[in-house]
Amino acid sequence: MWAYNETFYQIYPIGFCGAPVHNDGVQEHRILKVGEWAEYLRELGIGSIILNPIFESDNHGYDTRDFMKIDCRLGTNDDFKAVCKKLHDHDVKVMLDGVFNHVGRGFWAFKDVREKKWDSPYKDWFCINFDGNSGYNDGFWYEGWEGHYELVKLNLQNPAVVDHLLSCVKMWIEEFGIDGLRLDVAYSLDHNFMKRLRSYCEELKPGFALIGEVLFGDYNLIVNDEMLHSCTNYECYKGIYSSFNSMNMFEIAHSLNRQYGTEQWCIYRGKHLMTFVDNHDVSRLATILTDKKHIPLAYGLLFGMPGIPCIYYGSEWGEEGAKAPDNDYALRPCFEEPKPNGLTELIREMISARRASDALCNGSYRSVVLTNHQLIFERRTDSDRMLIAINASDSEYTADHQELQGTFEKVLSYPRGTEAGGIFCDGAAAIPASRDSDASGEGGAPATETASGTVDEAAAEAVTLQGQIVMPPYSVQYFHQL
Repeated sequence: MWAYNETFYQIYPIGFCGAPVHNDGVQEHRILKVGEWAEYLRELGIGSIILNPIFESDNHGYDTRDFMKIDCRLGTNDDFKAVCKKLHDHDVKVMLDGVFNHVGRGFWAFKDVREKKWDSPYKDWFCINFDGNSGYNDGFWYEGWEGHYELVKLNLQNPAVVDHLLSCVKMWIEEFGIDGLRLDVAYSLDHNFMKRLRSYCEELKPGFALIGEVLFGDYNLIVNDEMLHSCTNYECYKGIYSSFNSMNMFEIAHSLNRQYGTEQWCIYRGKHLMTFVDNHDVSRLATILTDKKHIPLAYGLLFGMPGIPCIYYGSEWGEEGAKAPDNDYALRPCFEEPKPNGLTELIREMISARRASDALCNGSYRSVVLTNHQLIFERRTDSDRMLIAINASDSEYTADHQELQGTFEKVLSYPRGTEAGGIFCDGAAAIPASRDSDASGEGGAPATETASGTVDEAAAEAVTLQGQIVMPPYSVQYFHQL
């Protein structure tokens, strides 16, 4: 599956494109802005974008009115077709948000039920009780998603509903050429529907990727050969930021070992879950971390650990954003253009290092050195071995372990030279991009492979480990065994 070897980039289009929060019915061609970022995404090394809802909706996109029509606030179907072509021309695949659990009250079939009640041919498309009433005084009760009655739950056990949704997916593949779907609230979806969707999409477009939004529970229930290829790893999302904030690397190490460790009982070995440090539903990393010097380290962990990394737009340059009690507007801003800086460059190097390593994309996980403030772990396949070393402390640390032996190429080293553990101003990363020296004490410049696959000549020097790794303050190091 192509998705296992790529880095994803998530965009919330209504916010990203500066569209009104509520559907004003005015057509604008804002979606074209996504295509304008194609070259930036290619240079960053992104393999695919994930676009949150783009179809006609009442407000935020998850309250769909019509799965066949691009939201008028964003543009037209032809606009989006042009965006997809431009992204594909820049080697960036496209994944859409499949919101199949519920629709908005403005959805055409539900409007028919509201008008005709019992006489509507679509009354069985929803979970309706005509003996009750809704808070909107519809003259009938209906099930909403988790108590949100502006989100009308679809009856996915009705073959007519499934056929309609599959026909929409077919149109998205044939007209836009999309490469996969993010399934909203996948934990709520009917399992038979997901099985049907998997087989249907695979027949239409072999290699079509399905990634589900899952917050809790056993991911194996829906990530398997019959249903989804992957799902969101919220357990490790929490473990990443919490480990740095509490200065307790045991938390993320516990989750990683529970999920991917060497023991037979470890629950997700061989699977590729989607990993992230923030998204459109949670506070951004630069806001939630108490020590901003940990931002590069959190990304170093993200790209070194098992899973499919996903970046939320703007966070690659340290943008802040706090989740409010009653809305997510601050999490979904509009940027006129990319604002890359030193953090962005470091992430580009991490993406490149991961793409070049079979071990980082597909390898096993094993913890080698673990303290409250330091973590060294191994990623390995039959042909490739990587060591990831992270020091969250403000002091240098020398890790000793008998397995830290051999000749390695240091493919990534942060900080470098006089970067002093990273400098952050006004909530945005201002990391110098100097590559003049290597701060680890082992000698040799860090290897950097560009998105095009060209390795810097200065990176050729090898490092010999003799049972130790010197870990500078606030550091990330990737070692590739030669």
